[in-house]
Parts: sequence; C-alpha cells; structure tokens
Amino acid sequence: MDTQTRRALKQDRFVEATASGLGWLQVHRTNAVKVAVAIVIAAALTIAGVIVYKSRSATARSLFGQAMDIYNTPLRQPGQPVAPGEPLYATAAERAKAANPLFVDVANRFGWFDVGANARYFAGLTYLDLGQTAQGEAALQKAAESHDRGLAALAKMALAGRYRQTGRSGQAVDLYQQLIKNPTTTVPASAAKLQLAELYETSNPAEAKKLYAEIKDQDKTTAAGQIATQKLNGGSEPLQ
Repeated sequence: MDTQTRRALKQDRFVEATASGLGWLQVHRTNAVKVAVAIVIAAALTIAGVIVYKSRSATARSLFGQAMDIYNTPLRQPGQPVAPGEPLYATAAERAKAANPLFVDVANRFGWFDVGANARYFAGLTYLDLGQTAQGEAALQKAAESHDRGLAALAKMALAGRYRQTGRSGQAVDLYQQLIKNPTTTVPASAAKLQLAELYETSNPAEAKKLYAEIKDQDKTTAAGQIATQKLNGGSEPLQ
C-alpha cells in the first residue's frame, strides 16, 4: 500500500470518527447540555462554598479572639489606677459578663467549627462565673461531647469540679475515673487522679493515700507528683 493510499485511509477514518461523534451529540444533545450545565453549577457551588466557609471561619476566629482577650484580662487590684479606655474588671463576674455574650454567639453561630466548640466550653465557664449554673452545666455537658478529645476532657474536668462544689460527689467520681482511663494532653491521668484523691480525703482516706502514692511514683517530676508527695508527707492538708 503506497503512502498516498495510507493517508487517504487515515483521513477517511478521521472523517468517520468526527461524523460519528457529531451524530452522537445530535442524538444526545439535551443530555449532554444537562450534564455540562450540572458540572458548571457544581463547580460554581463548590467555589462559592469554599469562599463562604473561609469567610465565616475568619469571622468566628475574630469574635472568639475578642472574647478570649476579655476573658484573659487580669482583674483589677484594689487601688489600682485605671487608664482611660483600659478594659479592667474588678471581679470575675464582671469580666464574664463582658465575655459571655461573645462566646455564646460564636458557639451558636459557628458550632460546627472547632472554634465554635471551644467557644461553647468558655461559654460554660463564664456562665458559672455569672452564677448561671444551669446554663453553665448545659454548655459544659455539650462541650464534653465534642469530637475533640482534649476539649471534651477539659469540659469533663470543669463539670467534675462543679459537681464536687455542689455535693454531687458520685457524678464527680465517675468523670474523674473516665479521665483517668482516657488521658489526654489537656488533662493527664495524674491531674484527674489528684482531683479524685482530694475528693476522697474526707470520705475515703485510704483510697486517697493510694492515689497519691501512685501519682508520686508515676509522675515524680511533675507538679502533680510534687503535690502528692507533700500530701503524703503531711503537707498543709495532711491525710488522717
């Protein structure tokens, strides 16, 4: 087969393929257009979603940052001079009153973001500072269910402390034991053990001594280990 014939055959095949493709488009034009439109819409929605997500995330971080700035403001000492416009607070309740609405707003509007979950935890703490115990416990209980194990542990620790203060020792013990079995970087097992041992000092001194001994042996160089050692050696609050 000569060169000219081969070229003619290739050209014929190209023409046939093109004609076949055009024929398919003619037959399936409506479906093809629908698919193309769907792809364009999906791409547009994805881009719009990313833009909205980034915008809302930035807003959430900004509001949370404002709330944390307030929450971390040192309390004013008696007689301390106050510069004009300086946000100083005399009591934790005053400070919480300023920070709480921002934490609540971020938690309610941006709860699916990590920063929203963090805001819910601090909303719980500031509710407690304000004496609004029901709202505080509810917020902390929700934070304790967070997928973020570190945040959930902090919320459980705060709840356990609240239960101790209000005579619900059984609930506090349950939470401390959960934290001991499932330690995190935010709440190490030794920290939960220390709190549980302090709870047991009056109700179960033998168990308290056992826990202090475990902490002393396992965490010698940490603050928890040092406190446990002091307790066992007859510190400021000796065990009976």
